[in-house]
Amino acid sequence: MPLLPDSDFEKKLFRGKRFILGIDEAGRGPWAGPVYAAAFLLDLKNFNPDFFLENKIRDSKTLSQKQRENAVEKIREEKYPFSVAHATTKEVDNLGILNATKLAIHRAIKPFLKKAEFILIDGNMSFDLSLPYRSITKGDQKAYSIATASVLAKVYRDKEMEKLDKTYPQYGFAQHKGYGTKQHQKALQEYGPCPFHRFSYRPIRKLSN
Repeated sequence: MPLLPDSDFEKKLFRGKRFILGIDEAGRGPWAGPVYAAAFLLDLKNFNPDFFLENKIRDSKTLSQKQRENAVEKIREEKYPFSVAHATTKEVDNLGILNATKLAIHRAIKPFLKKAEFILIDGNMSFDLSLPYRSITKGDQKAYSIATASVLAKVYRDKEMEKLDKTYPQYGFAQHKGYGTKQHQKALQEYGPCPFHRFSYRPIRKLSN
């Protein structure tokens, strides 16, 4: 049984506050494609945990692709405020994956800097932000704001990899989303890397030497 976020986690943590911004990323591990980040603004005054339970919003890794896409569709229908941003493959190579991830997160946060009161970020990264924040390990299993962001980031990144698949169908991006699967490794050995592979990653660097 997958762990569900605590429906009162944010309320208990932020008594007296209203707007909590949850942040998560997708795509640090793949060998190709951009890294994505999503920001989801949770309004504690109008928080309805039933919406998140009914739409199976939790850690994106515990959901099927269809469940994630359905959840994002419902989030859009209800007009919940969110932002999705990314750092390009070139930025990953130039900055390193950690700094590129932070860049994507900063870009996702930017639209909410005037409204959010506190930021919750999945993981253990440190940031230089104008708003108070807390990094929470396994935050997507504890907070609905982070869990929602994890679903958004995953769905948007997967859609981007499906677009790349149409330009470079030989790699199978639509199936493995850029991860180093056997299918991906075989395609790399046959065709070599494309411009959207991460040349700073050792397996790609070896092929390009």
